[in-house]
Amino acid sequence: MTDAIVETHDLGRDFRVRDGLRRRTVVAVDRLSVAITPGEAVGYIGANGAGKSTTIKMLAGILVPTRGSITTCGLRPVPDRRRLAHELGVVFGQRSQLWWDLPVRESFRILAAIHTLTPAAERSRTDELVDRLELAEFLGTPVRQLSLGQRMRAEVAAALLHSPRLVVLDEPTIGLDVLSKQRLREFLVAERHTHGTTLLLTTHDMGDVERLCDRILLVDRGSLVFDGTLAGLSRTVGAERIMVVDLAAPVGDLVDVPETRHLGSEGSGMRQRLAFDPEATTAALVLAAVSERAEVLDLAIEEPDVEEVVRRVYAARR
Repeated sequence: MTDAIVETHDLGRDFRVRDGLRRRTVVAVDRLSVAITPGEAVGYIGANGAGKSTTIKMLAGILVPTRGSITTCGLRPVPDRRRLAHELGVVFGQRSQLWWDLPVRESFRILAAIHTLTPAAERSRTDELVDRLELAEFLGTPVRQLSLGQRMRAEVAAALLHSPRLVVLDEPTIGLDVLSKQRLREFLVAERHTHGTTLLLTTHDMGDVERLCDRILLVDRGSLVFDGTLAGLSRTVGAERIMVVDLAAPVGDLVDVPETRHLGSEGSGMRQRLAFDPEATTAALVLAAVSERAEVLDLAIEEPDVEEVVRRVYAARR
């Protein structure tokens, strides 16, 4: 049995679609080979139609692969689907696993029974999730009366009630306000730290990727085009970092700092922004060069915008 919690080899899935009077084959996933180890937090990202949801459905045993192989938690998703249900938790941002007309508390009780939790285990885990996700105020409220933020927190709790080894989050923060997103992200970080839960996140919200994931899988038209860190993804397209320096006194534009590009100045030159390629120089060298020209009071480094990085990757492949 493999140690990987998710492992695919040349995984593929085709669909037959009608095009006018004819039918044609669409390749949704093509020769996908990846391995995710226990405890990782992986962002699975790509444009609409890139094959993300199809992959998730094969991982969960909802779809049968056209070719290749896949194991999830050491199990074959389709034939071992019942066993896999006890190891896997899934949150779909636009679909609910809660009972619409029942209070949240009753949905949790039903799910605990489905997963055959003992009364003690149900009580302990429910209390933990209620406390950490701040659910107490609406446990007795029917799901249909919850706000979107409240419902998503309840959905996450429902998916985690049986303490799955792997949690798949498909657009978990879609439509949430800033505070609700922050609460959910903080909980997921703590859950992973406390229980060693593996996270697989598909999202268009690059804030989720930046704050939750330490590995990125980028897919384009069903194929894996990048597997690595966010910083590594930025390097593949030469994305620049930006240094913002606050100076002790006004100075002219710092246009002559080696290996940098001056982006602008504020406050008569007391704050300046310099872009640099991390492959050509380092933040320390840029700071040293700036310090030779003016006294630096403070600085900040802005990382490349993730959406722009992904756009560049796609543009380079077209």
